[in-house]
Amino acid sequence: MSDSKYLGGEQDRRRINLNDAQALHDWSKALHASPDELRRAISAVGDDADRVSEYLKGTPSGAKP
Repeated sequence: MSDSKYLGGEQDRRRINLNDAQALHDWSKALHASPDELRRAISAVGDDADRVSEYLKGTPSGAKP
């Protein structure tokens, strides 16, 4: 998905924008999660893509301190 403008830049690759339908679709596909799963993960750990990914995998590092 390297052609996605949402996943290309350093800042864009680190944050998930739930207010943009295309970004939500792209991140859902990239993280193998439904949009609702992404929303729940972001609610739990914030919009940092690495933290969301870890949270979705069920690893402890995805939890907020």
